[in-house]
Amino acid sequence: MANRDNGKTPANVAGHATQKDALRRNRLSLLGLFGASNNLSAMVRMPSGRTQVVTRGSRLSGGEVIAIDADGLILQKNGKAARIKMPGS
Repeated sequence: MANRDNGKTPANVAGHATQKDALRRNRLSLLGLFGASNNLSAMVRMPSGRTQVVTRGSRLSGGEVIAIDADGLILQKNGKAARIKMPGS
């Protein structure tokens, strides 16, 4: 059995798995997409820091999720649509 280092993630692995300042505080951020390509769901981080899973039609930050695709989600608010992409993309 391999020797584990106190259950800590090795620094080189953590460095590849994280991006410094990828999520802006006090802003809606897309954390991930999952599900069938024709019926995707998205996990978002709210400005408060809380996470939420949304689908097309979900109410979010005073707007409505009108689409989710491989490039992110589209949020319509006050008659304007905005794409929210994954951090770093």
